[in-house]
Amino acid sequence: MAASRIVIENCAIATVDANDTEYASGYIVVADNKIESVGAGKAPEGLENVVRRIDATGHLVTPGLVNTHHHFYQWITRGLATDHNLFNWLVALYPTWARIDESMARTAAQGSLAMMARGGVTTAMDHHYVFPQGSGDLSGAIIGAARDMGVRFTLARGSMDRSEKDGGLPPDFAVETLEGALSATAETVKKHHDASFDAMTQVAVAPCSPFSVSTELLKQGAELARSLGVRMHTHGSETVEEEQFCKELFGMGPTDYFESTGWLGEDVWMAHCVHMNDSDIAAFARTKTGVAHCPSSNARLAAGIARVPDMLKAGVPVGLGVDGTASNESGELHTELRNALLINRLNTQHREAALNARQALRLGTFGGAQVLGRADNIGSLEAGKLADFVLWKMDTLAHSSIADPVTALIFGAAAPVSASFVNGKQIVENNRLLFADEEAIARDTRAEAQRLARIAAGA
Repeated sequence: MAASRIVIENCAIATVDANDTEYASGYIVVADNKIESVGAGKAPEGLENVVRRIDATGHLVTPGLVNTHHHFYQWITRGLATDHNLFNWLVALYPTWARIDESMARTAAQGSLAMMARGGVTTAMDHHYVFPQGSGDLSGAIIGAARDMGVRFTLARGSMDRSEKDGGLPPDFAVETLEGALSATAETVKKHHDASFDAMTQVAVAPCSPFSVSTELLKQGAELARSLGVRMHTHGSETVEEEQFCKELFGMGPTDYFESTGWLGEDVWMAHCVHMNDSDIAAFARTKTGVAHCPSSNARLAAGIARVPDMLKAGVPVGLGVDGTASNESGELHTELRNALLINRLNTQHREAALNARQALRLGTFGGAQVLGRADNIGSLEAGKLADFVLWKMDTLAHSSIADPVTALIFGAAAPVSASFVNGKQIVENNRLLFADEEAIARDTRAEAQRLARIAAGA
């Protein structure tokens, strides 16, 4: 059967390929769910079975944005503990989070996904690690929300087994047992993970953090992930308090601790990595361990400035993350492109040379694909890759006087998304979701946030 083709023409294109190829005016041809060709000028003549042509004059086309760290459930606890550092923030919110149920998880996922998708995210991920007893099928609810929204998705099936009685931060009733966490994680992988080239759903093994999981859960979690052939994710080196915690409890810093438990490798990515010394960065580079850089959340929690320029120079794969919306209330990834550039320029070591516009775009696209282990099929606009891309409208008042469209996208105001495609299928048109009712999601998330607050207050 002949492939159905979509042709996009007359647009600026930033491919984010290995050579950072760009076209001031070019075209993209999509055949079914893959990119067939990209180039300068007009699309080739004589293309068969063209079902749609898009005149993208005034637009910049980029790969779809790839989110590498998030906590969807936090959509219904935004705006709380706004003046806390990480540990105090967690202690304040864990008791509330530990009372979520399946309905809340599904609705919160819809809110988180909607905000990202309408802003150019085509591949999302969720690190979900709170599984109260009797709360229902939370993983299934989250995966279902992503499927309905039409985005590509990685569920990092999290877990916690170190509670207050063990010297951890979560309350005792908020954690799983070691055996229960491993068993449920394995079941989730076997039920939902798709290893195919154009997979829409993948699953990673993701114990939460050094201060909420046991050493045994980290070790056995790594063994489980590698036996199942899936990736591994956790939080690492986020704050000075975490570093102190690791040194007091384990006699070593976070990176050395992770290496001792099997948690460095090209199948691993970690969130934050703010407090990394030279030897830590060298270890990540040597093992090709990835990093999810979350600049807004790091600033919100006063965690510090991650050494992203040094990581990139050393060869560490780095992508961008929203992080949970209880520590980044906007819930948007496209604003992180700008924030990553600006915040990293505050680092006194690099200043204005820290990151440039194209490096920031690469972090949010190809860098994210690397971190999620999908650089061979998403993250750049190249023939043979999956058709995940965004049309940013750059001829409005906010951007039209900036000559370079990539500079306009990164340095300027958040650009409107005229269209967003995932797997060759359009999911956003003129900043509106095509497969979800935004007003209904807003009502539902507000109602679930209020219900959770009532439950937590009455506990």
